[in-house]
Amino acid sequence: MEHEDQEAQKPLLVTAPGRSGDGCASGAASSSSSIAVVVASTAVAVAGSFEFGISVGYSSPSQPGIMRDLNLSLAEYSLFGSILTIGAMLGAIVSGTVADRVGRRSAMAISDLLCILGYLLITFSQNFWWLDIGRFSIGCGIGLLSYVVPVYISEITPKNLRGGFATVNQFMICCGASLAYVLGTFITWRTLAIIGVAPCLLQLVGLLVTPESPRWLARFGHPGAFEAALQKLRGKATDISDEATEIKDFTEKLQQLPESKMFDLFRKDYIRAVTVGVGLMVLQQFGGVNAICFYASEIFVSAGFSSGNTGMLAMVAVQIPMTGLGVLLMDKAGRRPLLMVSAAGTCLGCLLVGLSFLAKEHHWGKDLNLVLALAGILIFGGSFSLGMGGIPWVIMSEIFPINMKGAAGSLVTLVSWLGSWIVSYAFNFLLVWNSYGTFFIFASICGLTVVFVERLVPETKGRTLEEIQASMNSSLTPPFHL
Repeated sequence: MEHEDQEAQKPLLVTAPGRSGDGCASGAASSSSSIAVVVASTAVAVAGSFEFGISVGYSSPSQPGIMRDLNLSLAEYSLFGSILTIGAMLGAIVSGTVADRVGRRSAMAISDLLCILGYLLITFSQNFWWLDIGRFSIGCGIGLLSYVVPVYISEITPKNLRGGFATVNQFMICCGASLAYVLGTFITWRTLAIIGVAPCLLQLVGLLVTPESPRWLARFGHPGAFEAALQKLRGKATDISDEATEIKDFTEKLQQLPESKMFDLFRKDYIRAVTVGVGLMVLQQFGGVNAICFYASEIFVSAGFSSGNTGMLAMVAVQIPMTGLGVLLMDKAGRRPLLMVSAAGTCLGCLLVGLSFLAKEHHWGKDLNLVLALAGILIFGGSFSLGMGGIPWVIMSEIFPINMKGAAGSLVTLVSWLGSWIVSYAFNFLLVWNSYGTFFIFASICGLTVVFVERLVPETKGRTLEEIQASMNSSLTPPFHL
């Protein structure tokens, strides 16, 4: 605690000493300028997150129009909806390798081109083949984005701001999905596909002036560019010597280790980090988030509502402000407390939804099931948005050293998308098997998440990436004394 208090009292950025009051003013201006560069770079990165959200939210409001205009069967449209996840799994498999080989900025540019191609194919499609190829291309793009965006943000931001900035990723995904859902009720599916191209174009333009990740430059042998990028991110008059030395020393230690392969992730040195990263993704997906988000409308109707639209709009209205609250609290409350509160809230939400189905089946009180279903889904959506939605991705971007980040990130991202597909595919069958039992299972997994976080997940607030990674991996020792 004493260490954290001392860290909190330190200035965000250390400027080179000035010789007069003008030097102080110059230092303040530099600090402001550096924050502006970090904010602008983060804004460019999360344009990809916004694209991610639009892509996930596209299929729901577009279903009636696409099925009518192209004369698709329900099975054909189901393939269109689910093939996004297949593409995302493929994108996830190669995401770490691509981001390591070509850099973080180029990886985002590649994902933009894949998404643009996909949306153009959908816009001009005349049959379901064009639709499916376009949707698959978008899936590959967002599978790559889901890894590289949080990693890039964590690698460029100061430790004091890293958590909040990285959580903006989830906030923009939420905003993108909400926008797609709302616009899809007013405009045609082809117009909505054209709108999906806009974030990609904005990001491509922004990437032309955005600095590359200094840690990637240091790891892959660009020492001059590394210091220039770090100086640009921290401000011209800012003294970056301590941070640059820390990154260099840690990178040199990593380069002394043997070349990393996927199977090296399961060595004793890295197993704790892998357990935390993969475990959080498994618990996030099997806690029922995609079941509730993808089928919220159907759940409301099954619980007794005449229409699912009211409940869907209410869920959107809760998710966005709660995600924003999580952004604000991330670097104040810390990752662990937010995760545990969020997981406990999702547990309660699933429990209430399960009780609503149980109340409907046993006819417990008039309209009790409706109240429980609405309250449960709103509590689940708000709680998930507060922490479980974004923090696992933040922690994934923090705990793996850069020599293992490509392989580890690919594994974690693949597990997330695979879990998403399994739950989405199995949910309807589970609902037929036992509606309330399904949500009680989800509630149990959410409860297990609280225990998992309390026992295994480290607090990363206020610590540099090098400190976090050294503490998580036994083959590394801190490059300095804590």
